[in-house]
Amino acid sequence: MARAALEHALPAGWIDAVFEVHRQRQYARELLFSTVVDLMTLVCLGLCPSLHAAARQMPGLPVSLASLYDKVNHTEPAILRALVRGSAERLAPVMAAVGPGAGCLPGWRVRVLDGNHLPASEKRLAPLRGFRGAALPGQSLVVYDPDSGLVTDMVACEDAHDSERVGARALLDGAGPGQVWIADRHFCTRTLLHGWQAAQAGFIVREHGRHPRLIRHGAWQEDGRTETGRVREQVIEVEGQPAPWRRIGLVLDVPTEAGETTIRLWSNLPAQVQAARIADLYRRRWRIEGMFGRLESVLNSEMASLGHPRAALLGFAVAVLAYNVLALLARCVEQAHQAPHTPPPEVSTYHLALHIRGSYEGMLIAVPAECWPPWHSAAPERLAEWLLHLARHINPRQVATSRRKPKRATSKAYVDGATARAHVATARVLAHAKIQP
Repeated sequence: MARAALEHALPAGWIDAVFEVHRQRQYARELLFSTVVDLMTLVCLGLCPSLHAAARQMPGLPVSLASLYDKVNHTEPAILRALVRGSAERLAPVMAAVGPGAGCLPGWRVRVLDGNHLPASEKRLAPLRGFRGAALPGQSLVVYDPDSGLVTDMVACEDAHDSERVGARALLDGAGPGQVWIADRHFCTRTLLHGWQAAQAGFIVREHGRHPRLIRHGAWQEDGRTETGRVREQVIEVEGQPAPWRRIGLVLDVPTEAGETTIRLWSNLPAQVQAARIADLYRRRWRIEGMFGRLESVLNSEMASLGHPRAALLGFAVAVLAYNVLALLARCVEQAHQAPHTPPPEVSTYHLALHIRGSYEGMLIAVPAECWPPWHSAAPERLAEWLLHLARHINPRQVATSRRKPKRATSKAYVDGATARAHVATARVLAHAKIQP
């Protein structure tokens, strides 16, 4: 399944064509960009520990390792965005043919926007070796579709200190009618809100404390309750706004960790979408946080050895491409084993990745490439039928999500530094606990 889905999502000819269309200063001679993506995919899937190890194992690498790293370090951000958008467009028809998932808001296509900062990298670059602070290789703005589980768009930013609000403007060209964008307070700017409004797209954005400034607002109207608090609504207006917007206030029963008792949301959705429904939709924003966590734990998306910003962003983008493939495989397993009148089993992308790591390399050794049927140009319906056929042979319990009980909230009292740095023998502590009454 992984082989067929990867070949359809990332065919070598298509990758090289995307590179030629969106490249600016880069060019391809002996080393094709599809070869670079193949090597990076092996690292992201955990089949090779590093790009250096993947390149050494590749038979017939046409260039030296120095030339490979030089090409990786000069990968242009526009190419990364085109790859992410294109792979999502190639997989979306297959995902639809496999079977529809539970939609967050019927009649709307939900898009969740959030930023992700790559962690500090190793200081292998000469200018970084004398710097004592952390070296951040960059950040990315990601658009996630919670209904399909696919990452549909990504903007790579080389400067880790660039404003997320400025970088998000590039994503407005992907907004359109029938979409509803959900974002945190960092993206509550007049430029973004007016951009979504001009594109005839809906939005649900948490209110920022300072901007945009309101020029007019109506009286609060009570609108029921949700699981977490009481909901109310009012009409608001900002400068240059073509039509009135809505502000939804959620008065929480329990304050947040930051001590906030009220969450305010801005939205331009029609009145048919109730305020309580909008508040519940904003709670779905945490799904993109879970997606970032799965990228880090399931795939090697944060490579500390890649200190150059463009190289680190290439590794993150390829991990996003691999994650989209895993999302498709998970949907196939869920649909193949769904019993009538029952919800589908929840598949863990982590266990799926473990199965791929355990057998993928040996499968490629045992079965030569010429023995595999081509799937890069197959119709989405035919590929979906084949993936569902293979998914029926999988034991769903082996890839099911393991749910943990919620952790009990405990507060740790203050202790001095000497006590915090002290250590104990676990065996002695357990032996002492057994003799306690």
